[in-house]
Amino acid sequence: MAQSIGAYNNVSVEPKEGVEINVRGLKKYFKEIKAVDGVDLQVKKGELFGLLGPNGAGKSTMIRMLTTVLTPDAGTAIIAGLDLRKQRVEIRKLLGVCPQEIVIVETLTAEENVTFVAQMHGIPTPLAKQAASRLLSQLNIAGRKDRAKNFSGGMKRRLNLAMALIHNPKIIFLDEPTAGLDPQARRLVWDFIRDLKNTGSTIILTTHDMVEADVLSDHIAIIDQGKIIAQGKPQELKEKFGTGNILEIQFLHQPDLDVVKEKLQTLPFITKVSDVGEQRVLVSFSGGLKNFVATLQQGIVEHINEVENISFRQNTLEDVFLHLTGRRLRE
Repeated sequence: MAQSIGAYNNVSVEPKEGVEINVRGLKKYFKEIKAVDGVDLQVKKGELFGLLGPNGAGKSTMIRMLTTVLTPDAGTAIIAGLDLRKQRVEIRKLLGVCPQEIVIVETLTAEENVTFVAQMHGIPTPLAKQAASRLLSQLNIAGRKDRAKNFSGGMKRRLNLAMALIHNPKIIFLDEPTAGLDPQARRLVWDFIRDLKNTGSTIILTTHDMVEADVLSDHIAIIDQGKIIAQGKPQELKEKFGTGNILEIQFLHQPDLDVVKEKLQTLPFITKVSDVGEQRVLVSFSGGLKNFVATLQQGIVEHINEVENISFRQNTLEDVFLHLTGRRLRE
């Protein structure tokens, strides 16, 4: 059951120097569903903060509260020195929000959509048109004179992004900004977001894409079932919660996997050995690859002629999520 507004009003959070967003004990319940359940986090000025989690984890609910669309049931936040409980109107003026749902006027062109939003923010029409043209060019949708209803889903999403940024906001919320995009369009948006970081804006990005979170974020919070289960820089999280670097050994024929695993587990550097098929073994290890490969050869010397392939990959945020929850991010 949702907590009372009284609990929400009793929480006090002081502004902190260098911190753009300071969240304490934020909660939002929908009957028995704990969409956000006591979240604490800090976002520094000028950083790109990634909120990573599966669908239904509470990411969008978090964004809706921090952008004043939803009122928290408990907890609060200080955003750019303003109290989320008392200064919602002032906070809205600082924000650029690209929601997960596409919100455009389909009977207008791309330039008309962006110019219209700019005018709502008080930007004179000539300047609004110039800024709209520049933004649309960066997002590769400039020059389209037809109505937005004719655009592909990917183009509509990029138009949505331009509309969120036309007024040069101080704090930017991007809720699944590449959802539904093809790989080429996704890379274009990634490059655009990287350039956006250089403007000094603070960016909060929600995503269920572990690669997207890894390559774009300065700092990540992993959310699951409404709770933050880990926070840190991407590399720090992989080092702390991951299983180490991973080798996959593919055998030509079926070896005695129990014997292979028993031998491998006695070697230094190895943290875990598991079979993932009749002829494959995954070996997790710490330390440098060169020394480990030399050690590995000792472990499979009796089966070396039976090895078809050995492939290497580094630890990923998917491995981190699997370690923390016991399931994969997309399950």
